[in-house]
Formats: sequence, C-alpha cells, structure tokens
Amino acid sequence: MTYGLVKNLVNGGFADAAAGGTIDVTNPATNDAVIAQVPAMTPSDLDSVFAAAEAGAKVWKGIGHLERGRILIEASRLIRARCSELVNVIVTEMGKTQAEATGEVGKSAEFFEYYGGLARASFGDYLPDGRPNTFASQIREPVGVVLLITPWNDPLLTPARKMAPALLAGNAVVIKPATVTPVIALKLAEILHDAGVPAGVLGTVTGRGSDIGNALLSYGAIKAVSFTGSTEVGLGLQRRLAGTGVRLQTEMGGKNAVVVLEDADLDLAVPAIVAGAFAQAGQRCTATSRLIVQRGVEAEVVEKVNTAVRALRVAAGNIPGADLGPVVSREAQRDVQEHVAKAIAEGAQVLAVADAARELESGGSFVQPTFLRIARDSSIWREEVFGPVLSMIVVDTPEEAIEAVNDSSYGLSSAVFTKDLARAFQFVEGVDTGQVSVNQPTTGWDIHHPFGGFKESGSAFKEQGTEALNFYSRTKTVAIRTH
Repeated sequence: MTYGLVKNLVNGGFADAAAGGTIDVTNPATNDAVIAQVPAMTPSDLDSVFAAAEAGAKVWKGIGHLERGRILIEASRLIRARCSELVNVIVTEMGKTQAEATGEVGKSAEFFEYYGGLARASFGDYLPDGRPNTFASQIREPVGVVLLITPWNDPLLTPARKMAPALLAGNAVVIKPATVTPVIALKLAEILHDAGVPAGVLGTVTGRGSDIGNALLSYGAIKAVSFTGSTEVGLGLQRRLAGTGVRLQTEMGGKNAVVVLEDADLDLAVPAIVAGAFAQAGQRCTATSRLIVQRGVEAEVVEKVNTAVRALRVAAGNIPGADLGPVVSREAQRDVQEHVAKAIAEGAQVLAVADAARELESGGSFVQPTFLRIARDSSIWREEVFGPVLSMIVVDTPEEAIEAVNDSSYGLSSAVFTKDLARAFQFVEGVDTGQVSVNQPTTGWDIHHPFGGFKESGSAFKEQGTEALNFYSRTKTVAIRTH
C-alpha cells in the first residue's frame, strides 16, 4: 500500500516544502520499498509554522476548556472510525504486527478521550486568605507554544500522549515526528483538523534533523519542549535549553530489568518476560532487556524461556500469526546485530534463538530474537539495544537482585515476580526506577498512570494522567479584595 505525498498541516492548510524537496518513507519488511513521501522542510519553512502557532495559541486559549474537550473527544471518535487506515500505515511504515498496530490505534484514541473528558475537571483551587474581605485562588493557564519531538517506535501513540494534554491545557502545538515514520503523525494531524482544531493551533514539521534541528529550537515563541527519544539527544536538549526559561520534558532510554525470585509463579512470569522482551521486536522504551533470576529457579526459567523464544514467529507485520515484525530500518538491524556479536565476543552464551532464516534472506530489516546468558561486566548489560534481545544473569538473594536492577545509568521500568508480599514491597521501595511492577511485565502502562523514568531515562516531569497537565500549564495565584 502506498500513500503518495503526505503534506504538512500549516496554519489550517496542507503544504509542501517551499523548495519542493521530499523524503522517502519506506517499508522495513519489504527491502525498503517506498510507501510515501513527505515534505523535506528547510529552516525557511519554519517561520510560517511558528508564526501561525503563536497566533493560534491566543485563539485556542480563548476558546475555553469545554470546547477544547469536545474537539478532543471528536478526534478520538475519528481515530476509531479510521482505525483500519491507521493500522495499515503503522504496519507498512514502522513494521509492527497488525495486532500491535491495532492496539496502538485504540490506545491513541483513549488518550484524546481521556483528556477530552478532563475538560470538565477542576483547573484551579480556592485558597484561604488572612486579609480582610479577600478572595484568593489559583488558576491554571497554558504556557503558550509547545514543541513536541516524537520517536519512531510508537509513532501514533507518543504524539497522542503528548498532544492530548498539551491541547487540553490550551497550548498551540508544533510537532516534529521521526523522519523514518512521519506519515502516521501527519494522518493524526489530518484527524485533528477534521475534528475542528482551529488554524495555527496544530502545526506539523517534517524534515531531516541535520537540516532543521537547530532552527526548530531557535524560535522565541516556544515555551516548552517535550521530547521522546535517545538519551544522547535528550541530554543534548537539556544542555541546549538550560538557562533559556524554556521548560523541557524528556523521556529517554531504558535498560529495564525483570527479577524472578525462587517462589515466583513461572507460568505467570515467563509469558510476561517473553512478551516484554520480544513484542514490537523489542523496540519499546519499557521493553524487558535484562532478566535477573534467583539461582534456585535458574534451570526451570531457562528451559521455559528457551521454549517460548524458539516458538516465536518472525514475519512481516501483515502476516497473520506474526509475533514480531522487522526492526524499523537497516541501520537499526545492523545496530542490534552488532550488540549481539559484541556480547558473544565478550563471552555471552546463546541460550535460544527464534527461527528467522527466511526473513533474514528476504532483504527486510529483520532480526533474530535472541536469549543470552551474560556476565555483569558484559557491555550488553549496560547498553540499550532496542531490539529483540534478552540478557540473563543469576543472583543468590533478593537483595542482590535489587542491587543488580539499580546497576544501570537508566531508571525507567522494572518488575519482580514473587508470591511473598514482604519481598514485593522490599523491591518496590528498593529499586530506582520510575515505573515498578509486581507480577506484571515492565511494559503496559495505562493512559491515566503517570509515566516516566529516573536517572538518564527521563526528566522530573511525568507524562500521562493528570500529572501531564503540570508540564503543559502554569499556575497563577489571584487575590481579590471585594470591598
């Protein structure tokens, strides 16, 4: 399936790049077949986007919460109505399976539905005041124009996660989607336009980061930047924006660990571990990358995980029954394969692989799902792979397991499998991660759950739930003497 030239939303209309350049968008499952083109914007194209956003922010703020909420709920309806088209875009552009893409579309609709419903929630408080005849309150206002920079691994869900609270709070939004998966974000912009978002309130920008990256951050109209992507880029944004007064939210890398204690229900644990590690070809910030097993159940865990890994079916996302599709690009494929080769050279033992010989020969960006036993001094223990690779170590005690979880520069998500309530709470209190699960996978957080990591996985601002609104709004304190 091909989509032709998909244009950017600029000031209520759909526009090419002024110079006429385009970027090819390819299908990672079919030897890089071109499925669409998007405009290759240059710095000169950005002026009109941000000028429209600055004007649109004033219009949108004046519209009020209830109308903004109505538009977001209409957007959720349109997402569901266009589910089939959106699923096909995600499958062909990013490589997810049909089931994974369908789940992403449904959850994206829920973000707009949830925040649309919050339009009727309180956005301020009455404050007692010691002065005579004085009424005091705090009210919430939008910050203005916000820039969203979104990744390729959840190319619809992440824009929805950021856009919905940003728009509900009354901000104008400019979004720069990942260059390898821009089409689905532009389709979402079309839906919001159709739902009634006024001109200028939402603008999209497509282009190569090397061409427009610096220019994107140069506009004085920008009051906040929300970024999801690599730790390297996120830390660079922190340095770039430090001292500017522009608030920054970052959701970056992860090296997420699951601990299996000796009393765990392995029939519950193993499917969760395998799904967390290999679904979406391991390309999730919350994917299970490290497996920490207490020695008493090592043999049984290895046997069960080996069996599950060998049963995984690797295929193009549109093939019925596929458990995981390709990784997003040839570059990603090479990167994952190099991580595995380096680990083996450093002494890692390959415990199990899934059969992907036919797919690897097809020319698509497929990677063989791999389960390794490693040592703590292996590079793969610390480096984010972002692919279908699970690495295991063995420990003797629950305390050693917690220490191993925390032995990382990242702190996004972790999980423990145990039947002991005391051990569960010991784990919850002891791990240094922003998301913690007991007898659940590291993945799978719902839209109303505050989401974000510690250390090099993220910033202080959480996404999702009512917490997200804190980033996209500012508090004004008001005192009125009545007479």
